[in-house]
Amino acid sequence: MKKILLIAVASLVTFSAFAQPKFAHVNLTELVQLMPEMDQARAAMTASNNEAQETYQAMVEEFNTKYQQYQQKASSWTTAIRESKEKELTEIQQRIQEFGQSIEQELQQQQQQLMAPIYQKAQETITEIAKKGGYIYVFEQAAALYIDPAQSFDITPEARKILNIAEGRTLESLQEELQAQAQIAE
Repeated sequence: MKKILLIAVASLVTFSAFAQPKFAHVNLTELVQLMPEMDQARAAMTASNNEAQETYQAMVEEFNTKYQQYQQKASSWTTAIRESKEKELTEIQQRIQEFGQSIEQELQQQQQQLMAPIYQKAQETITEIAKKGGYIYVFEQAAALYIDPAQSFDITPEARKILNIAEGRTLESLQEELQAQAQIAE
């Protein structure tokens, strides 16, 4: 009886040693920011933002031109003309304000629409790697207070390959690319 109990305990200890949970971590921010799809999303968002700024600037210029005209000629206009011009200026100001509010919301919606499939693709890739690797938990590296590299495997390099992120491309090099693009745009 003692022999059977001893064998059972030894088997349980051996089994539990092999059944240790596997943990992994990933740098999701790095993956998402460096994905080729994110470059396309950034370009689309930049184009939309530029168009919005051009439209806003044209509206402001229209207001400024009409306001200067009002200041120059207001004293020579009849009351009816002056009131009509003041009403027109007020309407332009309201249009500018409404445009500013609505375009901000539209740009946020566009960003969310562009980002959703990117995050989904990154999440699906991480899930695929985790299932294939037998990991029971995958932690977001930036959200973890501490990660023991001996106990947790970094799946970021494998995810980078699957997501077609160029080798050697880093968040720092991306920042340099974006700064260079901004300087060219100026």
